[in-house]
Amino acid sequence: MPRLFTGLEIPSPIGARLAGLRAGLEGARWIDPENYHVTLRFLGDVDDVVANDFAAELAHIEARSFDIVLDGLGSFGGRRPRSVWANVVSNDGLLDLHRAHERAARAVGLAPEPRNFKPHVTLARLRNVHARDVAVYLENNGAFLAGTFPVRRFALYSARASTGGGPYVVEEAFSLDSG
Repeated sequence: MPRLFTGLEIPSPIGARLAGLRAGLEGARWIDPENYHVTLRFLGDVDDVVANDFAAELAHIEARSFDIVLDGLGSFGGRRPRSVWANVVSNDGLLDLHRAHERAARAVGLAPEPRNFKPHVTLARLRNVHARDVAVYLENNGAFLAGTFPVRRFALYSARASTGGGPYVVEEAFSLDSG
């Protein structure tokens, strides 16, 4: 059964800027730059029928291209931090695309995503890292600005079963209308 998700690829120059943040936090498991992405919809482990049906639904999505801005850093987990990420500034194009992916997932019988959509690029997974160390890292690096890049397509990714962080494979890519 493939483990699938949809997302937006990060251009190499932006990935290189993000990779420059890969230091200064003891105990972080840094994500390799080639695995950076913005998740739109996580499916998890699905059978081949659901995977194929979902890919067919994605092919019917009509959306316009848009720009993304990466601005600032944050963490998930509060007092027990689990990850450090680069913030993706939300915009109408991104939100519309996310909603279309949620509709596609529901159309093939998947349960609604229970978490609120918080667009981001995961930089590191954390285990047994103190919240104060994360706070210091964010204080030292939180004003990070990667700049703007165009989104011209989205991808259906597969991932090997692991604790996260890749490797991820683009199974299929879908173009956005450049209008």
